[in-house]
Amino acid sequence: MPRPRYAQVSLDATSFYHCVSRCVRRAFLCGVDSFTGNSFEHRRQWLEDKLLELAQIFCIDLCAYAVMSNHYHVVLHINKDQALSLNLEQVITLWHQLFKGSLLSQRFSNGEILTKSELVALTKQAEQWRLRLMDISWFMRCMNEAIARQANQEDDCSGRFWEGRYKCQALLDDSALAACMAYVDLNPLRAAIAKTPETSDYTSIKKRIVKARSSSTPNNPQQQCKPLMPFVGNPRKQMPHGLPFRLTDYMELLDWTGRIMRDDKRGFINNQLPPILERLNIEAKHWHYMTQHFESHFKGLVGSAFKLKQACQTLGYLRTPGLTPCRERLP
Repeated sequence: MPRPRYAQVSLDATSFYHCVSRCVRRAFLCGVDSFTGNSFEHRRQWLEDKLLELAQIFCIDLCAYAVMSNHYHVVLHINKDQALSLNLEQVITLWHQLFKGSLLSQRFSNGEILTKSELVALTKQAEQWRLRLMDISWFMRCMNEAIARQANQEDDCSGRFWEGRYKCQALLDDSALAACMAYVDLNPLRAAIAKTPETSDYTSIKKRIVKARSSSTPNNPQQQCKPLMPFVGNPRKQMPHGLPFRLTDYMELLDWTGRIMRDDKRGFINNQLPPILERLNIEAKHWHYMTQHFESHFKGLVGSAFKLKQACQTLGYLRTPGLTPCRERLP
């Protein structure tokens, strides 16, 4: 039985999540419908533009994404520190980029002087907006509603465009995060619509590679692709905000993984393993499996057995779902 969102998304467990949203009745989001011959390829740009736009409004970092024919993947990071650091004016300004707000917020933005009681009411309202700006459900709602309206208008129809619920997986540790990001970035290769990561249109890895090619120091977070969450290097003391890997290591890992997928012999493992796998303590055969079956093989919580049990205890689960695959595939 599906669990409510509050039981799946908890900052006490992790701040990284993998979300997938699929079109209802396998309707075409993008690409060419083989049955009707109609092309919806232009809708891929709708999604990519909207994802990058929302990543600059919400206090949620966009780690990875891939836009496919009838669904899309995102790996998100809830930036709680950023949300808490916003003052009243900043919260209202960001919220007004999404919605009209209230009469009080509109008056405040126009520079009108509010009474003490009005300011108290507005502050209370803004605190609710602050929480929504770091809420994955609100991020996905703003994303899906906008695309559904555009698609329905173009198709001259009404009704549901997306399935009722988006799928959500909590990524409990660095191993799960790396495997999930690779799974997302390599989606076009598995679907045989791209041959290399750098030719995978409408994916985060292509944007990162394009930016890295024009950068003198691609591992420098300041020179990486914005607004995607930057790679800041291996975990260390006083870790800056960002993904706990080096960008060049991650790109090497994707290239190596992509070569395995395209090899004539199914399951072939190259002897030259990328160093990042050694640091994450993941066996090559397990890495290969996870980047092929991450969404279908793992449940809502993904991480090492220890992290999984810890998260289930924090979330109040009576059982530990998905323990066996996590124990087998993750250290």
